[in-house]
Amino acid sequence: MIRRLPASAGAEWLLGGFALLKRAPLALGTLGALWGLLGTLVLAVAAVLPALAAAVQLVVAIAGPLLFAGLVWAVREVQQGRPALPAHLARGLQDGHMPGLLATLLPQVVAGLLLGILLLGLVGPEQLQRLSAVSEELNAMAASGVQPSPEQVQEMIAGLPAGRILLWLLLGMGLAVVVAMTIFVSVPRIMFDGRPGLAAMGDSLRASLHNLPALVVFFLLAVIALFAVYFVVMLVALVAQGLAGPLFGALVAQVLLMAVVMPLLAGSVLVAWGQLFGRENGVSPDPAASGRLVA
Repeated sequence: MIRRLPASAGAEWLLGGFALLKRAPLALGTLGALWGLLGTLVLAVAAVLPALAAAVQLVVAIAGPLLFAGLVWAVREVQQGRPALPAHLARGLQDGHMPGLLATLLPQVVAGLLLGILLLGLVGPEQLQRLSAVSEELNAMAASGVQPSPEQVQEMIAGLPAGRILLWLLLGMGLAVVVAMTIFVSVPRIMFDGRPGLAAMGDSLRASLHNLPALVVFFLLAVIALFAVYFVVMLVALVAQGLAGPLFGALVAQVLLMAVVMPLLAGSVLVAWGQLFGRENGVSPDPAASGRLVA
C-alpha cells in the first residue's frame, strides 16, 4: 500500500536527508568522497587509455546504482543508530540484490534510445550534421578565446529547425521526469522490501504519481539546495586551485561535491521511501498512523 501525502512532505524528505547527513557527516561524507575518488580514477584511466573509454563508461554506468544502494544502506544504518562503514558501499552486491539494482538502468537506456529515435525523426541526419558542425565551430572559437558576435551566431544557426529542436528538448525533459519518478524510491524497495527490479520501479512510479505535489516540492527544493552546495564547493575548489593548480582544484570539487550531494540524496530517498510505504526507521507502523492509503 502507498500513502498519499501532502505537498509539504516533499520538504520533509529533503530536510530528513540533511538531518541524517548531520548525524554522521564524517562517515557518510567519506563514503560519498570514496565514490567520487573511484569515479575520478576510472575517468583518468579512460583518458590515459582511450581504447578503453567505452568499457570504462559501461563500468561507471553499472557501478552507479550499486554504489547508491550501498550508500542508502549506510544512511539507514545511521538512521537506526549504527555507524556507516566503507564496507556498506558493497551491500548492493550482496543478498541477490544486484540484478534488481541493475534493472533500474533500463528506464535510462530506453529513454536514451527513444530520444535518439525522436532526434532523427524530428531533426533529420543532415540537420544533425550541420548542428554538430556549428557546435564544433563555436567550441573552437571559445577555445581560442574568440567571442562570436550575435550576428555571427545568428548566421551560423540560420536554417536550423529551431522549433523541432526545442520540441525534442521538451520531450527529453518529460522523459527525464518519468525516469526520475520510476527510479525515485526503487532502490530502497529492492534493498529493504525485497522487491524485484521491475516491480520496485512500478511501485516507485505509482507512488510518485499518487504524490505529484510532494514530488514537485521535493525536486524544486533539491535543485535550490544542490545549487547552494555547488556554489560553496566551487569556492573551496577555487582556493585549492590557487594553491595547487587546476587539476587539484577539479579533484577537490569532485570529491567534496560527491561527499555532500550523494549522502544527501540517499538520505532524502530513504526518508521518502519510509513515508510513502510506512517504513519509518525500517519498521512497518500501523497503516493508519499517518497519510491516506491508496492501492
